Amino acid sequence: MNPKQPQVTVIMPVHNMDRSVRRAVESLLNQSLRDFELLVVDDGSTDRTSQMLDSMAERDYRISVYHLVQVGAAEARNHALDHARGRYVYFMEADDWAEPGMLEDMVRLAEDSSLELVLAGYYIDAQFGDSGEHVTEVRCRPDALYPTQQEFRAAAWQMFDQNLFYSLWNKLFVRARIEELGLRFSEVPSVSFPFVLSYIRDIERVGNLEHPYYHYVCGYVGSEALRWREGLYEMREKEHELLLDLYCHWGLAGDAASSEMINRRYIERLISCVENVCGPQCTLPKRERVSQIKRMIGSDRAQLAAETARPRAAIARTMLMPIKAKNAFLAYQEGRMISFAKRHNSKVFVALVVDR
Repeated sequence: MNPKQPQVTVIMPVHNMDRSVRRAVESLLNQSLRDFELLVVDDGSTDRTSQMLDSMAERDYRISVYHLVQVGAAEARNHALDHARGRYVYFMEADDWAEPGMLEDMVRLAEDSSLELVLAGYYIDAQFGDSGEHVTEVRCRPDALYPTQQEFRAAAWQMFDQNLFYSLWNKLFVRARIEELGLRFSEVPSVSFPFVLSYIRDIERVGNLEHPYYHYVCGYVGSEALRWREGLYEMREKEHELLLDLYCHWGLAGDAASSEMINRRYIERLISCVENVCGPQCTLPKRERVSQIKRMIGSDRAQLAAETARPRAAIARTMLMPIKAKNAFLAYQEGRMISFAKRHNSKVFVALVVDR
């Protein structure tokens, strides 16, 4: 092990990723910033992942591999945080990849302006099964510095609006701040969102890079994206409560732009919960599916969001009518249509979900 403290600790949990992990690791080894350590936590892989990681670690002293027995992504990241030595922390996923200048540019901005957090743009590389079809979207905001807490909070809704806060992998964190706050990951309600919200709750100095460096690779057909996620609605409700609590803490609960963003986000995620119970992999009978949808769209929270949100995606605009009318059967029919498009017609699906 290199005794010198690295500038950055990169943390990557891995489980059965032998088809993509080499690309992810090599994209880090090819970074223009050389001064980093990569802590990879192999979480009980049963394919060739373990052997591939050990082989790469033998060739580069910056890579350390920890082999655990299926503790989950949260505990895998916690294990790596306990061993991290870098001034900054960056989180990476094993099925994604990063462009060469990412770490260098993020560290430079953090150092030049004494920032507590740096965000950057990213690509969504959506792949549709084995057909070879793919669509790339960019999520970003213009370059900006927020040197005070007030400036950051006033602008935060725009970063939430571009989905820059929901994941870990477009951010450079200060490790001393993570430790000072005692932050660690939990599987409930979701792995990354509570961590990020806790980190930014009382943050003061934030910077944003418009350039998209990170490639988030997601698959729609024949992937995890199509499975029925039991408890998804309950998880989304808890996430929403965390966001409401954050804006209440910031004193911005009544801010018009922030409120519209929060309610639009709620509607978009509510629709994903409806679609979740409409897919063929959901094992519930039709009557139970419709009953669950009725409970989702009939809540006071859903009705408030439907009245105040101004959805941009066609899918959300179309679903507003059955939500406002509390028509669970119509929402079920539209959810089935969305699920069908997701599985069989990538162009139609993307046209439905992309903001217009």
